[in-house]
Formats: sequence, C-alpha cells, structure tokens
Amino acid sequence: MIRQPIIVVMGHVDHGKTSLLDRIRNTAITNKEAGGITQHIGASEVPIDVIKKSSGELFKKMNIGLTIPGLLFIDTPGHEAFTNLRKRGGSVADLAILVVDVTKSFEPQTYEALEILKEYKTPFIIAANKVDLITGWRNQNTESITSSLEKQNRNVTEDLEARIYGLIGKLSELGFNAERFDRVKDFKKELVIIPLSAKTGEGIAELLMYTTGLAQRFLEMRLNIEVNGAGVGSILERKEEKGLGSTIDVILYNGTLKVNDTIAFATEAGIKTSKIKALLKPKPLQELRESSSKFYNVNSVSAASGIKISGSGLEEALPGSLVISTEKEGYEDDLKSEMQEVFKVEKEGVILKADSIGGIEAISKLLEGINVKISKKEIGKVNKRDIHNAFSMRAAQPDYAVILAFNVDVEEEAEEEAYATGINIIKGQIIYRIIDEYREWLEKEKKKGKELLEKALTFPGSIYLLPNHCFRVSHPAVFGADVKRGRIKPGAQLINELGDIVGRIKEIQNNGASIQEAKAGDSVAISVEGATYGRQINQNDTLYVFLNDDEVRALKYKFNNLLNDDEMDLLNELIKVKEKRKDKQNNDTS
Repeated sequence: MIRQPIIVVMGHVDHGKTSLLDRIRNTAITNKEAGGITQHIGASEVPIDVIKKSSGELFKKMNIGLTIPGLLFIDTPGHEAFTNLRKRGGSVADLAILVVDVTKSFEPQTYEALEILKEYKTPFIIAANKVDLITGWRNQNTESITSSLEKQNRNVTEDLEARIYGLIGKLSELGFNAERFDRVKDFKKELVIIPLSAKTGEGIAELLMYTTGLAQRFLEMRLNIEVNGAGVGSILERKEEKGLGSTIDVILYNGTLKVNDTIAFATEAGIKTSKIKALLKPKPLQELRESSSKFYNVNSVSAASGIKISGSGLEEALPGSLVISTEKEGYEDDLKSEMQEVFKVEKEGVILKADSIGGIEAISKLLEGINVKISKKEIGKVNKRDIHNAFSMRAAQPDYAVILAFNVDVEEEAEEEAYATGINIIKGQIIYRIIDEYREWLEKEKKKGKELLEKALTFPGSIYLLPNHCFRVSHPAVFGADVKRGRIKPGAQLINELGDIVGRIKEIQNNGASIQEAKAGDSVAISVEGATYGRQINQNDTLYVFLNDDEVRALKYKFNNLLNDDEMDLLNELIKVKEKRKDKQNNDTS
C-alpha cells in the first residue's frame, strides 16, 4: 500500500505558511490563531482528486501517473522557538515546503529551517510567496503562475527575476543548488523554487503539481508501507468534544490503529493506556483542529494520517507526546525516554508552565539558546506553589525569579500571591513574545540591580585641583576641580599621591546644584571635610578616591564588569598609590 506523503510546511514568522494552506483548503485557519501566528502544529489532508483538479493539465505535460492517495500537510509554527517541534516534524516528513516571503528574502527562521532540513536530509521545495506585493503586479485570476507571468508587465517580471536570483544566491552560499521551477534540469540535484501568492492563488497549481510529482517520482519506495504494523503517532492536542468526551488529535506516522486497540501515552502521573472507542478522520480539506462535526467515523486508519481518537482516560494525555499501540515492542521504554528528556530541569532556573509538551519543548529550546536554565517544567495553570518556588529562587538567582506561562491561566490565589511577593508572571499565547518579554524584564532587572549596586559601591576616581579656584579654606574646604578619571561621590575619602588620607567629600556641585556623582570630564565644585586648603591639599594636586583592600578586591575580581577600561587602569594605579602608603608606614615603624 502506498501511503500519502507527509508534507511539513516551514518558514519564518509571517511569511505565509498557514495562508498558503488556507488557499489550498479554502479555509481560514490563520484568522483563528493568536496574533495570526501558528502556535500549535495542525494537520490537514488534501485528496488526490483535489490536486488533479488544480494541476491536472500540468501533470499531463510532465507525463506523471499518480498513485498516491493525496498529501498530508503539517503546518508548523514559524518562530525559532519551535526548532525541536520542526525537528520532530522533519524527522518524519517525506517532503517539506519552505515558505519564503519573496519581498523579504531569508530571515532567521528561514536559515534555521534549512539547517533542520539539511540535518534530516529531507527533500524540499521553496515557495517564494507574496509575489502580489511586487510593485505593479496584476492578479490574473488563475492558479497557474506560468499563465500569470505571461501577462505581467516586463518591469514586474524583471523585478521578480532579480528576487528569485537573490534566493538562488543565498541558497548557493549554504551549499544548495536551486533554480526556478521551469528551468530545473535535474530534480535530484536542484531545488525547485516556485513563485506564488497565497493571497491570489497564483502558483498554487505548480506548487501542488511539483510537491505531488516529486513525492511520486522519488519517494515511491519510501511511501510503500506495511499497514498491519503497530501504530505510532504524535499527540497534537487534547480536547473535550460534545458527544465524544475526551479526545486526542494525532498525527499517525507509522503503522495502523483500529477501534478497540489499546494505546499508551504519557501523563503527568506517568505512562497510561486507553482502549480506542472511536477513530474520526477529518472530512477532505478540513483541518484536524476543526470541530467534531467536520469528521467521520472509521474502523481503522493507516499512516500517514491526521486522526481524532476517542477513549477513556485520554483527558490525562499530554499534548506533544508519543501515542503508541501497545502491540509495539518496547513502547514503555520509548515513552519514558521521551519524558525524561522533555522534563529535564536544573537546580536553579525560571519556572515554566505550558499547555502542552510541545510548548514546554519549544520554550526550553529557546531558553537554552540564550543560556537560561529552567528549575521547574509543568503542564497546567500557574498555582500558588509556583509563586513560592519563584520567590525562593530570588535569593539564589534573581534573574530566575520569574514564571513563564504559555497558553495557560493563573489561579486567583497565585495572582494575589504574585502581587504580594512582587513575582513577575509573563504570560501569553505567542511564544516568541513571551521570550521577548522575559528578555526585556531581565534587562530591566539587571539595570535596576546595577543601579542599586553602583549606589552601594565606591568606585575609583581621580580629581585635579584647579589653580586659583579655592572658595573656602576649611570646615569644609571648598574648591574647583576637574574629574580626570573614573567617578566620585559624596562620602568618598580622598588620598593624595603618597597615599595619605586628606579628607572626605561632603558635597559635589555642578552649576550651583548638588549632584550625587561626577564622572570623568566633569568640572565641579567640591567641599571636603577634614582638609585645609594650603596644608593637606593645594592647587594642581591630584587626589584619588580611597578604596580599602576589600573594596579593591571586590571591584577587581567580582564587579569588574561595572568598570570600563580606563577605570580598571585607574584601579591598578590606586593599588600602587596604596602600596606607597604601606611602604611609608613600614619605614616609619622600623
């Protein structure tokens, strides 16, 4: 039996992946996603007769006889946070469509997708989307980009050519040979680039034709399956359906599942099993995430399929985990291994709550990429215990005293506790925004911490006493000075070039106003307690901020990131001045 190929649709945020499937299915999945961005994997089947209706004439020209039953599309989220989900999709995908906005070319997640495809050696097609945004483009009301291009203005086709060659150049730099679909000479050696518009539909015929044709021609052996094998799939979502109770949406990528089969899956309490009460397939061109009214009952289903499963105990199934027929040998080991990897945590780290394993995996991967650890990973609402855990983390590592909540609610008690303790809960339905908000929060916290630290610490500084700028001789001495290096603050002790303490800064003024700090380059008036102008201090003197040995060590080894290069040099100079004082004290003692 030849199964339908699994086609993974990949690409950068907003480049039009779901819109492309919408055009194929004539649905509006895009508008149902938070922020218009896919946050969960979806799946839909496109039967071969639909493909023939759109691309039949093109198949005749290529002389391809079709035997596959259709295409199973998996729509993956676009942001880099979903690297591991796309890897999981890529690992079972037969073919991929990499969607690129032709007006923007490659962006970060485009490069990331290419790395995934290269890693898994997955063949792919480039869908150069949004040709309708090229200045002067005229919609020809056809699904064929070939026909449309024949009627476009010359300036438009030249502009498109330049953009296509730009993509070819970038792909070449990455080690891929590529060409526009109608110029490809060897499909085994060259990537196919198909310009299209998900908005107008132009190019859809060529996309379906080349996707189906390449799968048919080069993957036929791979698509031959033994339908009697134990079923293995991935749980996309868990839902309560009216009249069905608990259900799970599954991508079945291996073997067969039948009504009354027993399946195993992961739950928060460990591995559990359930007997399949009903198998429901989406009606043609319907999305797996749609309502149960758009499904029909089947007695068995074989890979590759998107399927809804009804059974007792499925309300505990974790979205994103494997679902395996218990007929498969070693199924328990497979599930345990998966769960150990997904929920691996560190002693210190942020707290992560999400609605699915996919969300846990995605955010974990992105946090790992920015060297952020996770101390707790759970599926479900943010609760009071999470707040206590985050609060206790504040003492050990303030950067981790935060809760990231993807697509989950916060219990009322937890909300109140978070307000009382000052714990920040970053929540939302779009993963990359949660990560961005965490980075912004972290930046603010670090800035706040740095400001508090700088207020508490004494930094190296040196001043030059200006000639003829003594305003008061003593009690306190007041004089004009230039801050030559570093910084000075009220309360700091001053020493001369011999290391002798000459007094303590009482006040610093700039243009008659008191200031809390003066930095290199500032000219200020300084009042100093304990010094008499003409005795301990004189015009043209250079004075240094005094730092005790503990302060020197702290700045040199613990807080050196707070010093610029010149301040570090000044600190080393101050150490030498202090050594002069110690030498003098030793000589006086002897």
